Amino acid sequence: QVQLRQSGGGLVQAGGSLRLACTASGGTLINYNMAWFRQAPGKERKFVASINWTGGNTDYTDSVEGRFTISRDNAKDTVYLRMNRLNDEDTATYYCAAATGGPHSSLYDLWGQGTQVTVSS
Repeated sequence: QVQLRQSGGGLVQAGGSLRLACTASGGTLINYNMAWFRQAPGKERKFVASINWTGGNTDYTDSVEGRFTISRDNAKDTVYLRMNRLNDEDTATYYCAAATGGPHSSLYDLWGQGTQVTVSS
């Protein structure tokens, strides 16, 4: 059974950068569309970015467009989220997610454990 294991995150000053990684264990991500979501304290989990199974198509929520980059290395079964010019509104728990229904699925039903990103101003 495939599991998603997240790494990266932590405390960073405003304007700084971080990279999150999400690696599959027990299987492969190669046929899955992948995404990152985030949840700030007391708020709903929200979409941040997605990448299709080939890596050829990406999508971002407006607030991170131009600052965050989602990428994947299918040979390593890993998806990344590079976050630049971080601000305090980016403080949240970040989750990676996989749509396991195949290359045409956008239903994210497999989740990582979450990793905290805290931006200090």
